[in-house]
Amino acid sequence: MSGEKRSSGDARDPESSLDAALQSAVRLTRNLHVVEATRLLRRALSGQGATLPMDDIPRAMPPLTDADAGSAPAARAAASRPRLPLGTVLDLLHRPEASTPGLGLLSPAARRERAPLRAPEGAAYLTRTHTCASGSRDYRLYVPAAAAGRGRGLVVMLHGCTQTPDDFAAGTGMNALAEEHGFVVAYPWQSSSANQSGCWNWFKPEDQLRDRGEPAILASLTKELALEHDIDSAKVFVGGLSAGGAMAAILAVAYPDLYRAVGIHSGLAHGAASDLVSAFAAMRGTPVAPAPGQGRPASRAKASVRTIVFHGTSDQTVHPSNGDAIFAAARMRLNGAAEVRYPGRSAGGLSYTRKVVTDAQGRSQLEHWEIEGLGHAWSGGHPDGSYTDLLGPDASREMIRFFFAAEC
Repeated sequence: MSGEKRSSGDARDPESSLDAALQSAVRLTRNLHVVEATRLLRRALSGQGATLPMDDIPRAMPPLTDADAGSAPAARAAASRPRLPLGTVLDLLHRPEASTPGLGLLSPAARRERAPLRAPEGAAYLTRTHTCASGSRDYRLYVPAAAAGRGRGLVVMLHGCTQTPDDFAAGTGMNALAEEHGFVVAYPWQSSSANQSGCWNWFKPEDQLRDRGEPAILASLTKELALEHDIDSAKVFVGGLSAGGAMAAILAVAYPDLYRAVGIHSGLAHGAASDLVSAFAAMRGTPVAPAPGQGRPASRAKASVRTIVFHGTSDQTVHPSNGDAIFAAARMRLNGAAEVRYPGRSAGGLSYTRKVVTDAQGRSQLEHWEIEGLGHAWSGGHPDGSYTDLLGPDASREMIRFFFAAEC
């Protein structure tokens, strides 16, 4: 190809091309060629090959070798290169010109100014901060006017990358459902100091364990709110989108004694990644084995948390196979359960298949909604929020129906 240097396998073997790009990007990053590594990953994810155009190669090549690393010229060159934090690198991948986001990031291009959310008379929509031994996070809290008193439920909603609690609340319409059914909703807000793109750190081993990192902070917040609002312990739930869905999956495994059900929309399974490279691989649906000495956290769940999964078949950010993996992992813990498939079509015209797994008493324990034509967006969401698709089945209402079962 004129103007480009390509490897022999680029055009014929996409998987080989992506693997080669990942290896090259890791090498470039280690040698502080961060911008070039970002550009290379963007090209590979969009199917443009595993190498950079010739115009970019002088800035990225030749990469430093181990032998060069100790030389004075190499040290001076390295010092002169930009040293960008990981959050910035990830954010670069999701600028508007990037054709395929990664790591569950949601493009800032979709964000827009909107009127602040308001609570109806008698309800409250509060801004708060929760602090515990593991750290601190701001959060938004919706307390409905309806059904005040003991025994109400709590739903913790985890936003996707670059989203805010208000953005997520507007897109999912969860506050209106809280008012309708009388439950409390909390929207934790990822700190920019923890992740510059606002992503929950689902791909870091230290944030995938009980009593550690972000899971510990979120569980502590959940317990505090449950105590404050006299929440029925059988009505504590967690849901999330994209990176938030991945963190919700982690919480379900790490705290099966706290959360009675989990909703995962366009997310990934617990332990799907242990670093940046394995995260990209998991996102594209080709998980890799952990590096030597970097095993993934083992599940401590002794019982299956009731799980509902939503995933679009046209999701180009988080491959639909990740929804299948979540379903399969939960299905294994339901020995002898019956499974039924229900085809359907949303009011907006999108076809879907709903797989339902029930226990011996006929109670729904696991659901998987595979939605035809849906991309990386909250199904049936409101256009006031980012990353929503109004045409799909109403994921918010179905999630609440599943969470509360007979109560709603």
